[in-house]
Amino acid sequence: MSSHREAPEISKDPVADSTDVYAFVSPDAPGTVTLIANYIPLEGPAGGPNFYEFGDDVLYEIHVDNDADAEPDVTFQFRFQTTLSDPNTFLYNTGPILSLSSQNWNSRQTYTVTMVKNGKSSVLASGLACPPCNIGPLSTPNYASLAQSAVHSLPGGIKVFAGQRAEGFYVDLGAVFDLGDLRPFENLHAQYGMNVFSKAAPGVNATAQLNVHSIAIQVPTGQLLGSGPSGSESDQGSVIGVWTSASRQTAIVWDPSASRYSATGPFHQVSRLANPLFNEVLIPLSLKDLWNTLPPSADKQFADRVTQPELAGLLPALYPGVFPNLAKLVAAGTARADLEAILLTGIPSGVVTGFQNYTGPVLADMMRLNTAIPPSTSPNPLGVVGGDLAGFPNGRRVFDDVVSIELRAIAGVTLPLVDKSFTPDAAASQVTDGLTSSSVPSGYLDVFPYLGVPYSGFDTPSS
Repeated sequence: MSSHREAPEISKDPVADSTDVYAFVSPDAPGTVTLIANYIPLEGPAGGPNFYEFGDDVLYEIHVDNDADAEPDVTFQFRFQTTLSDPNTFLYNTGPILSLSSQNWNSRQTYTVTMVKNGKSSVLASGLACPPCNIGPLSTPNYASLAQSAVHSLPGGIKVFAGQRAEGFYVDLGAVFDLGDLRPFENLHAQYGMNVFSKAAPGVNATAQLNVHSIAIQVPTGQLLGSGPSGSESDQGSVIGVWTSASRQTAIVWDPSASRYSATGPFHQVSRLANPLFNEVLIPLSLKDLWNTLPPSADKQFADRVTQPELAGLLPALYPGVFPNLAKLVAAGTARADLEAILLTGIPSGVVTGFQNYTGPVLADMMRLNTAIPPSTSPNPLGVVGGDLAGFPNGRRVFDDVVSIELRAIAGVTLPLVDKSFTPDAAASQVTDGLTSSSVPSGYLDVFPYLGVPYSGFDTPSS
């Protein structure tokens, strides 16, 4: 998935596993940018009695680079604290939770938000309440309004939310990792031979009716930008780079007197995410854990994994005769300058008419957002590939179809932007994991925090 269980070590540590990053100009709040970092992959809604929560021992951070050096200039830090109202019950709640201060809610989380700007830290707020998980109609009636009360307004025009949300990312995971068996094209798969299947099959959304834990912050644009020129689409100063990270302290020991683990020492990064599928698909298995510990400024060492991605060679092998032009490109060892621009530098001015999100020559996996491009009045989930300059890879909105976009880019659709002589294969602009409008999430919100109301265990079959 976008970054669910993408590396061996972090797959064992779900509360620190970043799953998705979103960055976009807020459609409901002009002059602001919304940043979202999701954690804890594949939450089954019926998760009791110990429902999902953020890690009290994890440092969660959302980073913003505004001067093109792939180092954070503005960082928002989030630390959580869990308290029990009644330590003598096994229950998460002992009655309906009608408000964030309900005495029926036994296990609750609060958090502190700190902004680090140009090396100086300032606490924006502390003791902010998370909402409970969505348990069911008796325990959490009117959940939508309950969760909305956990949207907090902070000084300086900032809004923040941290809590459970419906999973917004969608992908046919079962097909993708079954030897790239993309259901709409499976009759052409080499493993089966040509035309084995009488008709194409629709995709199956592997993340349907699952939840995540989401940290969302909406910030006035000027607080994220540097001192350079900004306000115009053509100004590089309007572009920011965004990524999230999770860090743990270096030593964890079991405290028998308290029957719990205790952490000590400095924090070190254990998870990182910006562009979807970067570590998951581009970085080899032996380097995934290393990649998670490094800053984006160290990504030059992985550049060949972007410019000559393994998947580009697999597509012609898995689907013989379907991608002949891509096969020739791979055989020639041609480096993919288009993928380098999309994922590592941003797209320079002049490549796409009326658009740029270039951050300079430093090769780094950051989600680049041109803050001067307004939200689209007719959004297209295919983003820039679909002619919508307000979508991925210009940042990422919660509904963007990043799997189809990146599959098509790797298949060669974006190569003519930098090499006019290359003709993409006809299938390149059609390749997809096969999900349709009926199989992708439909509960996105038009307002902050944008991801939909989480599924409840009472209403959703347990997987």
